[in-house]
Amino acid sequence: MALLCTIIFDWTEQDFFGTYAKAIVLPAIFIYYLISSEFRIRKTEGLIFFFCFVGQVYDLMDIESSEIGGVISFLIVYLLIVSIFIREHERIKLTKRDILPISIVVVFIVYLLISVLSLQLDNMKKFNMIYTVYGIVLSVLSYFCFVSYITKGTHIALLMSLMAISYIFSDIFYIFNEYFSYSVVLVLIRDITQILAYFFMVEYFLEKARIQKPIQQ
Repeated sequence: MALLCTIIFDWTEQDFFGTYAKAIVLPAIFIYYLISSEFRIRKTEGLIFFFCFVGQVYDLMDIESSEIGGVISFLIVYLLIVSIFIREHERIKLTKRDILPISIVVVFIVYLLISVLSLQLDNMKKFNMIYTVYGIVLSVLSYFCFVSYITKGTHIALLMSLMAISYIFSDIFYIFNEYFSYSVVLVLIRDITQILAYFFMVEYFLEKARIQKPIQQ
């Protein structure tokens, strides 16, 4: 419902109501996660939700420090997700048949990273180093997700890939919206992909918990 309202208010350019619709999204997804996980949440997941909330608040406030505050908040989110990948997932084993698709993925990620960072935008130059680190961390996260799906093809790897794709497009269109002329289509793509990124992230957390529960028992 929050996603539907966001689409409607973005399309009709009702910014006031759109802000309220977006503000509902993250708390609603967090409550969904708590109920589905039987009110069990670990520290890392809790910190991820906290910094997602902080980043969302910065975005909705739209004040002078919003840009850098949002970037740092979601940089921390990506670092925490990467730390989960490193700690809790098996080491990826590559075969010869995986070399070609993985090479294509690497080229695609590097191309996107260089293309976005090379945009000649005055505002981006102020925080060039932070954007560079942000892009590298998101690229590492995306690489791990896509390679996991290529090598394993499991449901949890699919959720990881969908989460990564959503975050990539959300961030790219966030930059487009910040630095290019206003476009309803750009706003719609940014908001929809951001909400989907939250949803797939939560589904990934829940699926990971389901897999780990029998092992722990």
